[in-house]
Amino acid sequence: MKEAARSAGFDLSGIAPVTDFPELGYFPEWIAAGHAGEMKYLESRTDTGKLRRASLRSIFPWARSVVVCAINYNTAHPFSIQVHNPRNGWISRYAWSREDYHDSVLRRLHEVEAQIRRSPGGDITTRCYVDTGPIVERIYAKYAGLGWQGKNTCLINQKFGSWLFLGVIVTSLELASEAPAPDRCGTCTRCIDACPTEALIAPYQLDSNKCISYLTIEKRGGIANELREGMGHHVYGCDICQDVCPWNRKSPATNKPEFQPREGLVNPALDWLAEISEEEFRQKFRGSPIKRTKRSGLRRNALIAIGNSGDKTLAPVLERALHDPDTVISETASWALQRLSQNSSPSNSLPD
Repeated sequence: MKEAARSAGFDLSGIAPVTDFPELGYFPEWIAAGHAGEMKYLESRTDTGKLRRASLRSIFPWARSVVVCAINYNTAHPFSIQVHNPRNGWISRYAWSREDYHDSVLRRLHEVEAQIRRSPGGDITTRCYVDTGPIVERIYAKYAGLGWQGKNTCLINQKFGSWLFLGVIVTSLELASEAPAPDRCGTCTRCIDACPTEALIAPYQLDSNKCISYLTIEKRGGIANELREGMGHHVYGCDICQDVCPWNRKSPATNKPEFQPREGLVNPALDWLAEISEEEFRQKFRGSPIKRTKRSGLRRNALIAIGNSGDKTLAPVLERALHDPDTVISETASWALQRLSQNSSPSNSLPD
């Protein structure tokens, strides 16, 4: 299995048992506290009322092992790239790629799955998932020995840091599991201290309602005024808690061509995104995870970033957006104009 994972291009692989890990016990509490925001799919339940992601065996009684594979997506671009022209926005590194990571990782995962199915022992059942199944991947990755869950809730590996895409194969095959990796965060709280919207409410605890990644990708409609300033120049996702993590400072760059940036996605022009047409949105982001936010969401985010930019030469973009038939766009433009008139210096999302 591990040889198959290496041959498929994965950087890490391991095996976790199927059991109700202690960390999964916190998931129902996290949901009950409302920290999932509007992501109702995380609240999916079994016929008995149990949260699907809280117990894998309640969904797949046949499951015995989970094969977890990880691939590095870190590009060679420096962290200082976030020190930018105020006329430009920020797209999270994972979304720069030339191919949607779901497709890229799943394709490789099927190669590993094929090897598992060739194992001796009779009929073997498997399921492959890349961010789509009833499973909390990073918890199984921990117990597969791939790394530990950092205080920013991301999986961190000692060599690769947290720039990792995860894929899992649930199987009926009983496989020897790995030892979980030790927690190496120590007393460091840089990720918690750096979050501009205070989404990391405690070590290992994230309130999605305040998270910039959630706000710019998953949140539909308007964004609460009190959170907009903290969003800075982010238009899709956020890397702040990863950028400041010491374990990411020396993480190696990927050589996978599909994870290299598409043209124009590293610090994209805010005026372009704010006024992008439906046709250009479809063409530019075909096969990209950025499609998830939809054109309206991307434009909304760009308008907020313009308001935070401090660059008054962008005011005409906001003035045109005031008359947009999309009420979310027009309301956001009104806020951004007011913010721009009060602010002559751009927001800096990345702390020194």
